[in-house]
Amino acid sequence: MPPWVRLGEVCFLTICYQTRGKNQLCVESVKTLLFEVTDFRQRTRRWYVHLLLLMPDHLHALASFLYDVAMKAVVANFKENTAKRPGVVWRRDFFDHRLRSDASFEEKAHSIRMNPVRQGLVASPELWPYCWQPSTVAAGPAVPLHL
Repeated sequence: MPPWVRLGEVCFLTICYQTRGKNQLCVESVKTLLFEVTDFRQRTRRWYVHLLLLMPDHLHALASFLYDVAMKAVVANFKENTAKRPGVVWRRDFFDHRLRSDASFEEKAHSIRMNPVRQGLVASPELWPYCWQPSTVAAGPAVPLHL
């Protein structure tokens, strides 16, 4: 476990776009922006995102945070920085839930990946192009794929 991650703490996050029911996030330019920002923040150790999935009007993530920085501040900064770009307007606040076990992590990751299937957007989760996970090359060997 890298020393910069809170011991065993993984949070499930949902961040909603301002306009519900309308495709705002599953657009190639927005996808590129959000994935680049996520990757940059990952490499600079502002958070550790295990999984991030975009849906048309919200995103889900499984993330871990630094010991000395509040999760709320990290997410607020992510939203503030991405909202400076055209086409990105977030709702105020976000939903978070701390996962309690490895089983909970696996169940939530599966549920997140199945979200576009349940919504009838794709036939299987592998077909959804709006899913980001850390690559083992980019993340480096010291950062686990699962805490």
